Amino acid sequence: MRLCDLLKKEHIQIPLQATARDAAIKELTLLMAGEVNDSTQAYNAVLEREKIMTTGVGNGIAIPHCKHNSCPDFTIALGIAKPAIDFKAIDNKQVNLIFLLLGPENNPGTHIKLLSRISRLMSNEDIRERLGNCKTADEAFQLICDEEASYPDIE
Repeated sequence: MRLCDLLKKEHIQIPLQATARDAAIKELTLLMAGEVNDSTQAYNAVLEREKIMTTGVGNGIAIPHCKHNSCPDFTIALGIAKPAIDFKAIDNKQVNLIFLLLGPENNPGTHIKLLSRISRLMSNEDIRERLGNCKTADEAFQLICDEEASYPDIE
């Protein structure tokens, strides 16, 4: 499963209107309202996950996520924050690239694979910089799809 199979252009917000972590998560959750049964429950589940450990993984990236019964299928949203947001990241740096992953509770394997795909894509500094400089959802979506297509091991 490719990220581009789940990420929709209408789920990409550039720039995010939010200036704080919880508001950014809410903004991205609301973008996916048509994909989840209850966006409020999904939002609250993501915040509960944040209490366990920050999803600010470093290098300006956060990947808030949850598995919850309000999410019948996997879906991804992307927000580019300008200015960056304090996500209590593990490297104590502000975050400007936020991928929100929501999915069902009954498929942890796919959830882990998708988190891994996002992490792999964002491990490239050039891609992070180019994505952070995108001005439109179309531009960001195309960049992600083009880069993901270059990975030979994605089914």
